[in-house]
Amino acid sequence: MGSVRHPQRLPVLTLLVLGLLTGAPVAGAQQPAVAPATAPAYAAATGDTWVDRQLADINAYAARYPDAFLDELVRYAGARPGYVQALMQAHGWAPADVYLACFWGQVSATGCREWVRARTAQPDADWKTVLERDGRAVDNLQWRALRHAIVASYDHWDRPIRLDPLLQRQLGDRAKRDAAARKAQ
Repeated sequence: MGSVRHPQRLPVLTLLVLGLLTGAPVAGAQQPAVAPATAPAYAAATGDTWVDRQLADINAYAARYPDAFLDELVRYAGARPGYVQALMQAHGWAPADVYLACFWGQVSATGCREWVRARTAQPDADWKTVLERDGRAVDNLQWRALRHAIVASYDHWDRPIRLDPLLQRQLGDRAKRDAAARKAQ
């Protein structure tokens, strides 16, 4: 006994498959009434364009490689794993905000928790305002240390990074940074 073809179903099935392959709307398929809302782009607003760009990229990296992101904060910023996970999972912090709070705590010798508290106390403020709390100017050496820490994180992750001219003069290319790291060991 041979298979029975249903002539009226073949064109509909063919149209359905072609529609799915081409992305064309299919008659009778339910379409959303409104386009889904997109999340606003991450903006740290630290006052340093280069840092802001890297922090936005760190969010993307952390979404794809959460274990490597967590390991970086634990090893190099002195953060506790449970604390980092709680900030992101229970409190909805963006990975880049956690990164900034913990590494700023490292470069300012104040600790991650102090900057988490400062940011939490000013939820509508940008990071520039939080970092310049009480009207204190941020030390240029802290910015330099943060920028160097970001480059080091990218090197640890084996992730390409574009250095601005100042960082290029200070740190050199990846081969030079790797050679300096080997020499320091």
